[in-house]
Amino acid sequence: MTRVVFMGTPEFAVPSLDALLDAGYEVAGVFTQPDRPVGRGHRTAPSPVKVRALERGCEVFQFERVRRPEGVAQLRALAPDVMVTAAFGQILTQELLDIPKRGVVNVHASLLPRHRGSAPINWCILQGDAEAGVTTMLTDAGIDTGDMLLSARTPIGELETAGELTARLAQIGAKLLVETLDGYLGGRISPVRQDAAQATYEPMLTREMGQIDWTRPAAEVARQVRGLNPWPCAHTQIGEGRLKVYLARPLDRDSGAAPGTVVASSPKEGLVVACGEGCAELLEIQAPNARRMTAKAYLMGKTIGVGTRMGAAE
Repeated sequence: MTRVVFMGTPEFAVPSLDALLDAGYEVAGVFTQPDRPVGRGHRTAPSPVKVRALERGCEVFQFERVRRPEGVAQLRALAPDVMVTAAFGQILTQELLDIPKRGVVNVHASLLPRHRGSAPINWCILQGDAEAGVTTMLTDAGIDTGDMLLSARTPIGELETAGELTARLAQIGAKLLVETLDGYLGGRISPVRQDAAQATYEPMLTREMGQIDWTRPAAEVARQVRGLNPWPCAHTQIGEGRLKVYLARPLDRDSGAAPGTVVASSPKEGLVVACGEGCAELLEIQAPNARRMTAKAYLMGKTIGVGTRMGAAE
């Protein structure tokens, strides 16, 4: 039986771990990030992968830096035939990559070589891609530069958020992983080198990226909202408070108003804001001192006056 060591941390990686176990692979150990403070109360909590691994009886290992001697020694002791990584969150050194006999298979949530980096799902929405996907690859010492094994594509929904797309790609990636291991270990899949000339590398997300610039075209604003949901979440200043925007769509409508101006605001028309080109309808919001809800539901009890200026336009 093939001995596998799995490395992963967020919810995206959980279906891949389940798929390995369900397919009958011997998971000799699961490496995941150390427990971290989460939420407003900063309560220390385990990663989603740790929770699932313990539920399924796997031995869990947590190192602040797995590349340090104690992490390397632990991996050597497990003697894996192959290692699988899925959004683990740590860079693996060549010393670690050399331990598994058949290398390290990574589940990467983009259609490589496009969108290398730590937030590929967000960036495929932010940049207006028509489709997303998952690529399995053999990890090397670079950042998502290893030879590709298999890929799977899926269209991006018109109003699909990064969080929703992540959940879908997690399931697609889990299925693709099992297919990849079966073919790769069985000698039926040969690695294919990436075309470096087609590669793009995307930066990490920051909180500052959430600030909406209403001078941009409405289509870009809507993609920003969807691509940054659930984190860091798009937002704009309204009066003395901050309006969080979770979902928006562009409207082919020239209001003639200055960017950031509310041009419609009612339960019937919704909440519409002028942009540099066209207008954006804000579909789901969280106003100051209110809970998250649809904009139309919010406007049934509250008022945001037509002519209100949002963000930098104030």
